[in-house]
Formats: sequence, C-alpha cells, structure tokens
Amino acid sequence: MERSEGGEVKPLEEEGELERMDTVDDTTKSTKVLDLLRQFLTVQRRRAEAYTKLRRGFSEYMSNGGEEAYQQVCGEITQEFNDCSKQVIDLESMLMLPDLCRADLANLLKAVQAQEKQKLHLTVKIQVLKKSGRPSERIVMHDSCRLDNITGHQCVHVREITEAAGTEDAEADAEYDSALKEAICGVQEAVTCINEYMEEVRYEIEALESE
Repeated sequence: MERSEGGEVKPLEEEGELERMDTVDDTTKSTKVLDLLRQFLTVQRRRAEAYTKLRRGFSEYMSNGGEEAYQQVCGEITQEFNDCSKQVIDLESMLMLPDLCRADLANLLKAVQAQEKQKLHLTVKIQVLKKSGRPSERIVMHDSCRLDNITGHQCVHVREITEAAGTEDAEADAEYDSALKEAICGVQEAVTCINEYMEEVRYEIEALESE
C-alpha cells in the first residue's frame, strides 16, 4: 500500500525522498570541492609561470646587467606571488565551510602554501648570493685605487690583500659556498614536498571526477 486512507505518504516513501535529497546534496558538495581544487591547480600553474619569469629575468641580469629591469621583474613577481597566496587562503577558508567540511583538503593546501613560501624565500636568497658572487672574486675598490677601461681595476693594495686577507677570503668563500649549497638543497626539498602534496590533490580530483 502506497498511501494511508487519509492520503498521507507512507514512511517508506518519505525515506526514499530523503535519500534522493542526500544524493543531490552529496553531488553538489563534490562539485563544489572539485571546482575549488581545480582553482588551486590554476594557482599553481600561475606560480610556475612566475618562477619561469623570475629565472629568465635573473639570467638576463647576470648576463647583461640592468639592475632596474631586474628589480622591476622582482616587483612584478612579488605581486603575483602575493595574489596567489591570497587566493589559496580564500580556497582554504571555503573548504572549511560547514557545507563542505573538508578540513583535510584545507590543511593540504596550507601545507603546499608553507612549502611555496619556503621555496620562494630560498630562491631569492640564492639569487642574492649569486649576485654578490664569491667574496674572493668580488671587485674591491679603495680610495687610492683606479679603474682603467682596458686593464680594469688597478689596485695598489695587492700585497696587503694577498698577505693579510688570504685566509680571511678563504673562510669567507667557504661560508658563501656553504650558504649557497644549503639554499639550493632547501629549494630541492621544498619542491619534493610540493610535488608530493600535489599528487594528493590530483588523486582527490580524480576520485571526485569518478563519482
């Protein structure tokens, strides 16, 4: 019997209707989460493009000089990374909303964000170190020195530098090499972590798409 004598819907039909509503709600939730994760992938592509631009700008600076052009590139990249970070923070907040309740994914995005921050910090450090060069290879100018267009720096302190500062230069070079190596290793570690986190994001996207 589908209805009672009073025409009321039997509980069995009410349960079926509730199940259909739950299915619709789950589908809507999955669609929203999927959309947010796809937006996150777009942000990561923007970051990758920004790094490419930053590396190109630095390479051109090291080859041809042009401090002003390089600083302009740095300013543009800084703004781009700030925009990307703000967008990811917004995505984290949306994943935490009661209608989605995906704290696991919000934390995943937050972990990527932390590694991206570390990667950028160390990338800038590497560029600063490379710009300055190894201490023993830097041009040293003194008040009594002169710069010749043909022979370059004409230093009158050669004896002083070679005898008094040789050990100091060697120690400074060792510190420089260590700092550069540490920064490079740090970037590599950050990239490895980011790639691992991104695999989890892509796995989640595939799972949602298959539902």
